Amino acid sequence: MTWLENIFGGPSSTVTAESALPGRSTPLSVPETHVVTGHRIQPPFPEGMQTAVVAAGCFWGVEKELWQHEGVYSTAAGYAGGFTENPTYEETCTGRTGHTEAVLVVFDPAVIDYEHVLKAFWEEHDPTQLNRQGADRGTQYRSAVFATDAHQLEVATASRDAYQQALTAAGHGQITTEIAPLDTFYYAEDYHQQYLAKNPHGYCPVNSTGVSCPIGLGVPADENGPTVAQTDVVPPTSVRSS
Repeated sequence: MTWLENIFGGPSSTVTAESALPGRSTPLSVPETHVVTGHRIQPPFPEGMQTAVVAAGCFWGVEKELWQHEGVYSTAAGYAGGFTENPTYEETCTGRTGHTEAVLVVFDPAVIDYEHVLKAFWEEHDPTQLNRQGADRGTQYRSAVFATDAHQLEVATASRDAYQQALTAAGHGQITTEIAPLDTFYYAEDYHQQYLAKNPHGYCPVNSTGVSCPIGLGVPADENGPTVAQTDVVPPTSVRSS
């Protein structure tokens, strides 16, 4: 997924709201269901499901890694962390939207909790690489966690600090991952959804540090349960597969 970046060039800094591409008011069209799990990739999700949004470089490989975990109901590729409304892949690759390639994870907390989703996220990539993952360079490939509520923000921060200790002990540098409240997750185009299931030999770089992320961080569970921030996930215009 580097050819467009080779054309446009990777940005050296994140754009501002004033300089970002304008985008469009109409969401991109994507299917309703996940081609691997058969479950919905857009709201509404079954009662009790929770959502997480993470970014770890090329979303093709990140999504594939996350959909394989027990308790993950569905996943979707998209864009988050920027300013452009309903951005396209081509726009995001210019670095002028402010977005990073991100993955929406819908999970059953009775089977896999948010802490374990983060463990998979940290171990999937190298969070010490600033605005890049391997050969993929630019702010659109930056590492990020977008929390859907205050509890997720707390857990993500504690998880980062614990993983930093493990990385430091293994001789790695400082984590550069952006941790921020989720504004909006925009779904990516249809062909990006579960790309590696449709294209098994597609581009899928491995940028993991090989360092295990510790869990059991001592952050108490939210007694009321984290809110599934469906209002922060823009439902795309649905298209049905034949």
